[in-house]
Amino acid sequence: MDKFRTESDSLGEKEVPCDAYYGIHTLRSVENFRISGIMMYDEMIKSIIYLKISCAKANMELKAINEGKGEAIIRASEEILKNFGKYKAQFPVDIFQAGSGTSLNMNINEVIANLAVEILNKRHSTKNFGKKTIHPNDDVNKGQSTNDIIPSAMKISAYLLSENLIYAQENLENVLSDKGNEFKDILKSGRTHLQDAVPMTLGQEFDAYSRAIEKDIERVKFAKIFLQELAIGGNAIGTGINTHSKFREIIVKHLNFYLKRNFVPAKNRIEGVQFLTDIANFSSALKMVAIDLNKISNDLRLLNSGPYTGFNEIFLPAVEPGSSIMPGKINPSICEAINQICYKVMGNDLTITNCCAAGQLELNTHMPVIAHSLIESVKILTNGINIFAEKTVKGIKANEERCKFYAENSLSLITALNNILGYDKCVEIAKERIKTNKSIREIIIEKGYLSRDEIEKFLNVKFLTGEKQK
Repeated sequence: MDKFRTESDSLGEKEVPCDAYYGIHTLRSVENFRISGIMMYDEMIKSIIYLKISCAKANMELKAINEGKGEAIIRASEEILKNFGKYKAQFPVDIFQAGSGTSLNMNINEVIANLAVEILNKRHSTKNFGKKTIHPNDDVNKGQSTNDIIPSAMKISAYLLSENLIYAQENLENVLSDKGNEFKDILKSGRTHLQDAVPMTLGQEFDAYSRAIEKDIERVKFAKIFLQELAIGGNAIGTGINTHSKFREIIVKHLNFYLKRNFVPAKNRIEGVQFLTDIANFSSALKMVAIDLNKISNDLRLLNSGPYTGFNEIFLPAVEPGSSIMPGKINPSICEAINQICYKVMGNDLTITNCCAAGQLELNTHMPVIAHSLIESVKILTNGINIFAEKTVKGIKANEERCKFYAENSLSLITALNNILGYDKCVEIAKERIKTNKSIREIIIEKGYLSRDEIEKFLNVKFLTGEKQK
């Protein structure tokens, strides 16, 4: 049996592996772009295939393609989606490729076309591959352009993935809130500039974290709204050349049937092809998630530091031995992984921002790397947040003794007595505290400024942390 088949295009002939469902365009892309060895995410490929199904159905409905070809394209596409692992190797193009994503689009067109030919012949045979009885361009790509397929698929992928991200965020928000309630009566010293500041409760610290995540969820939800508006049907530059006036509405109708979502055609088709600002906006929301998540992770590392020479106010769950040379050492491994995820998302956002800003006239020509960076950001944030919530935050314990010690020995505790004793007396107490190392309570009693009962009244948790104002 021959190992290769000969295919031709406008540039000449190529020998394509006989068992490959892809064709000459894909082969040229593989040869031209041996760059990273990184292929496009499965989610992006699947989103394009859903669009191919929807376009085939729309073309059949509009009598633009005969039913035999249309059904074969749909069956081939559904077969790939159903058994994606079997066909994954048929999508070998690198993420660094021609800027509109033509390599990826044509790769998918060729695979669907050849599989559809096999379905029409009702048996597995490669002898008709490349003969184009179902044409990758004329049939599978009918009424479409890479220029409307790729931006639409990016939005679909990000939209679907964002649902799991939001679920993960909501879980983290709840876990942090639970910790806030658990630690609500544990007094500790606040810190500004990494120096002692006024008292607060450990619960207030975690409640603040919970609220930050809640706001991030709202940002993601709002940015997600604009992902529903798709450029599909706009074709090469958004004018919808060579397509029926109802083509895009029918595509979206079938897409929503398959995905059970509410995507809509772009209000302005030309804008939908030219501008990727909706993608940049969503990436920016992901960056905000990363900023807050990174801050929380860094805080937990600090509060857990020690145990003998650091803050040691909380205990993080041990997940693995921390050192290959220092016995017994435990590191905040998951927090460190979260930091790396966050920096990667921030870097991806810069890449996406620059690429989205680089569009010229009727098209953006940096879409493959935008798609890969965006999907990567959503996926690693989702997975990271799930692990962070379940393996770190849920298991955090408070070192109540250490928290209390810091709170009662911080000079900033005196700030709470400013309105009661006056500024000058508080300065005097602070100097005495530094000079003698006596506790603030001792000094106040020795000087007769307040009775023990008065001290307990003014230095209790609720008074010190503002809870009395609620």
